[in-house]
Amino acid sequence: MMAESQSREQVNGFEGAVAGLPLTDVIQLKGQNRFSGCISVEYQQKQGMIFFRDGEIIHAEQGGASGNQALYQIICWPGGRFAIQPKVTTTGRTIQQSISYLLLEAHRLMDEARAGIAPADGSAEETGKTGSRRMSKIAERLLQIAGVAYAVLMKNDGTPVEDDSFEAEALAGKGLGIASTGNRLGEVFGLGELKSAAVQAKATQLLVFEAKNHYISIAVRGESALAQVEADIRSTFTAKK
Repeated sequence: MMAESQSREQVNGFEGAVAGLPLTDVIQLKGQNRFSGCISVEYQQKQGMIFFRDGEIIHAEQGGASGNQALYQIICWPGGRFAIQPKVTTTGRTIQQSISYLLLEAHRLMDEARAGIAPADGSAEETGKTGSRRMSKIAERLLQIAGVAYAVLMKNDGTPVEDDSFEAEALAGKGLGIASTGNRLGEVFGLGELKSAAVQAKATQLLVFEAKNHYISIAVRGESALAQVEADIRSTFTAKK
C-alpha cells in the first residue's frame, strides 16, 4: 500500500451510501473543491481507496489492482459505503488523466458491461487503448498525441462518426456548442464560419477544428499545455499531407 496513513478506525468526516452512481458526484465535487486526501469505499468484502491531490485523482487501490484499473473497479461497484478522509495521503502517482476523462471512461465500461461487451470492472481494457470500441481513423491518430485525452469526429449536427460511446456523445455535444457559438460570432462580426477554437476553463480544456463538412472535438488533459497540444496536432496533420 502506498498510503502514508491508512487507519481502519472510524474517522471524522462525511460518510454516505453508494447506490447507483452518487459516488461519481462526490468525486466531481471533490475535484471542484481542490480536495486533497482520500475517499475510502467498501462494498461487501471489498475495500478501495481513491487519492486526491489539489482536486486531481492521483492514485487508487483495490485488492491487488492499482491506478486506473482499481479506480474503474471501485466506481463500477453497484453499491457500498464511502467515507471522506482528508488526512489520508499518498506520495505516489499512478493516475494522470483528468477527472472528467476518468468518469467518462468508467461510464463507458459500465455501458459495455450492460451490453455484454466487457466486464464492469475495467479489467478488460488498458488505459490509453481503444479496445473493442469503434472510432474514426482521425480520432485514433489524435489519441496518439501527448496530452489528448479523447477525440471524436462528428457531423455538423453533432452526431459522432463511427464512435457510439458515452464519452464520444458527451465530447461531441461540447464541440457542437463551441462550434455553434463560434459560427454565430463569426456571422455577427463578418468573420465567416468557425475553422478552429480553443477553450481553456478551470476544469476543462477543449479544441475544436473544422474538417471537410465535419468537426473534430478534442478533450485535452488538464495538466497539459493547451497551446502545445494544438501545435502538435497541427504539426502531425500537416506532415501527413
